[in-house]
Amino acid sequence: VRPDTRAAIGRLLAKGRLLETLECPVRTIELASYWPDCMKQFGDRFSFAASWHYQNVDVCKPFDLKGACKDGYCVSAQIERQARLLADRNLPDRERLMALAFLVHFVGDLHNPMHAGDRGDKGGNDVKANYGIIGGRTNLHSIWDGYLAERAISTPPGGPRTLLAATSSEEQARLSGGSVEDWSREGWEAARTYAYTTLVGDPCGALAEARPTLGEEQVRALIPVVRRQVVAGGLRLARLLDDALGPQAKAPGQRRPT
Repeated sequence: VRPDTRAAIGRLLAKGRLLETLECPVRTIELASYWPDCMKQFGDRFSFAASWHYQNVDVCKPFDLKGACKDGYCVSAQIERQARLLADRNLPDRERLMALAFLVHFVGDLHNPMHAGDRGDKGGNDVKANYGIIGGRTNLHSIWDGYLAERAISTPPGGPRTLLAATSSEEQARLSGGSVEDWSREGWEAARTYAYTTLVGDPCGALAEARPTLGEEQVRALIPVVRRQVVAGGLRLARLLDDALGPQAKAPGQRRPT
């Protein structure tokens, strides 16, 4: 992000007390990115946001975002909404800080394929699976939301600077472009092509009774896929933050002032 964007983020994070969630601090952008999950412990207070983290777009049918986002209750619609709230300088700081935390988190969620598409199985939560020798209560969603993501990010060379350095400036420009709907389509396609196909073969076929295993060879093949998703999500988030917190206060679906 630009230096002025970074400064604006810092000013908002410094007002974390306004959220009145001491158990879920937002002192840093890393903590803020976790806040939408952390605050689930407060039950009814924030239960309105439960369905904002994902969109169950059927990977076995033509891409249809509208059907999965009724009344804006899905992750892509909330990315656009939170960006608009963040860009609105007339809103109280508390609302804009909350929008910042939601926006950072939801862009990350959308770039996890299991938050972008499924086959009627709660984002892969109902697909029981093994991650190597790790079995038991593991499922397809948990593999992509935890084990595989951590493996991909930590595999040397790691770190955000290294991931960016491995991506050409031309590719960075391409990845940062597009609309939220474009990014949703990419995630939906990744769910079908990589998440389901790698684990069960036919993404729309019957599941075997035996619990499938994502083995080491498959994990190694998926690491570049996950790392690309991380880079794409970071670049796109930076663009949204620069737009919302920049001098033109722009958000998706809004025109720049003339």
